[in-house]
Amino acid sequence: MKQTLVKVAAAASVLMTMSSSVFGVDEMPKHTLKTNYQEVYNMTPGSAKSFTEIFSEGMFYGRLRSNTFYYNWENETSTQNSHLVSGLGGSLIYKSATLANFDFAGALYYSRAFFDTLEDPVSALKSGKDVLSRFDYSNTGNKAMGVLGQAYLRYRGIPKTEVIAGRQLVETFYTKSNDTKMIPNTFDGLVVETKAIPETGIKLAYLYEQKLRDHTQAHSVLMYGDANSTASDNPSWSENDDSAMHKGLTYTRLEEAGVSTNAPLIVGDLHNQSVPNLQFDASFYAVPELLSEVMAEANYKIAMGDFSLTPGVRYIKQFDNGAGAIGGASYSGKLAGHSGEYLGYTNADSLDSQMVAARLVGSYGLYKLNLGYTQVFDEADLITPWRGFPTAGYTRSMARYNWMANTKSYRIELQRNANKKGIYTDLFIQASILHTDADESKGYFDENYYYVGFVQNIPGLVELQWRLRLGYNDTEKTDADSLDGRFELNYLF
Repeated sequence: MKQTLVKVAAAASVLMTMSSSVFGVDEMPKHTLKTNYQEVYNMTPGSAKSFTEIFSEGMFYGRLRSNTFYYNWENETSTQNSHLVSGLGGSLIYKSATLANFDFAGALYYSRAFFDTLEDPVSALKSGKDVLSRFDYSNTGNKAMGVLGQAYLRYRGIPKTEVIAGRQLVETFYTKSNDTKMIPNTFDGLVVETKAIPETGIKLAYLYEQKLRDHTQAHSVLMYGDANSTASDNPSWSENDDSAMHKGLTYTRLEEAGVSTNAPLIVGDLHNQSVPNLQFDASFYAVPELLSEVMAEANYKIAMGDFSLTPGVRYIKQFDNGAGAIGGASYSGKLAGHSGEYLGYTNADSLDSQMVAARLVGSYGLYKLNLGYTQVFDEADLITPWRGFPTAGYTRSMARYNWMANTKSYRIELQRNANKKGIYTDLFIQASILHTDADESKGYFDENYYYVGFVQNIPGLVELQWRLRLGYNDTEKTDADSLDGRFELNYLF
């Protein structure tokens, strides 16, 4: 492991010796990529005067992408082996011009996976599993994915409001595109966003299907596949198989309970800045007959010259509307069919739960220091398998899930050179140390997680951006220590 760390660190040091330069506004690329993987469109189509101009005045946005994942276990076992997997592909997005307040967009995405199928079985792949569809590969042998990732119609005829229908990226507290692999997480549905109320932004969405990053077909938002949902091999990979999915909410158990296996996800966000220096955010989600959750958060900025201090608090309440009796209180699905106190859960068939969080963020010039704390009550695990993370911004680090029942987490994070334009000719650095105090009686383990990430646009060729992310997990669980390394190249045109 030490030799591996030395090699990776050496590669990082070579990349970081690249010189920095100032990038002029007049040279702004057509689109750029922020550190959170959201694209910024610096140039967008204007208005069309005729039907043909809807197409002729539209714009294409291209992206070539390479993403490589190296996962090294401190101790290999029969179920965990160190491996290397890469993805090569990209995307082509088209946005039309606007006519009579209507416009549309479509996006094609492609990924081709490269890994040693004999030495590294697809079932053992960790962070790099999303560069292909495991379900397609296990049934057809196909290592490639070509998907229609976006296809929507937008209407902007209402002041300060837009309505989007179709397949789209949905960025809310509970839903994210989370485009950290090769293809983003997308949803099929209807989204309404408005800023008609002063100092307030509201977004509401009705999402009837999801398409995770490693899927070629849309699927249920909250149903885990099993042998009764498909006759194909590895049925658990056919539906929502996100790492944070509640695996007790299977097709068979939902059917037996008389609950729809295709229930929609209804989600909403509210952001308000009517009080000076105070940012108030609220969010909710609901999956009928199964689960719902609400979140409220407040952050107050205290400016002191070039330095600012922002304390923040967050509260989450999860409501069990029937899912607990079907799948149990643990998102692992191990409590399905149990009741009463079982495996450390006081009520094994209830998903009622809560979380509190607090942080203190200090900013000075290019630097930002974030001290965060989260606590999930000793009730049930939080269920949010749509790539929006309850502990994000507080104690969320790369690939870490720390919203299981009776879990306390503490994190210190330092950022350098964050910006909203997606251009990092000066190196962006993010480093953090996370300690998670878990409840062993529930099958979870204490761990320390060390993370460092770098992002830079090549000076002189800002359309080309490289990223290196390293996470080392030091856990009390036997044979679980591991290194997660990721290197990525993006060329946007």
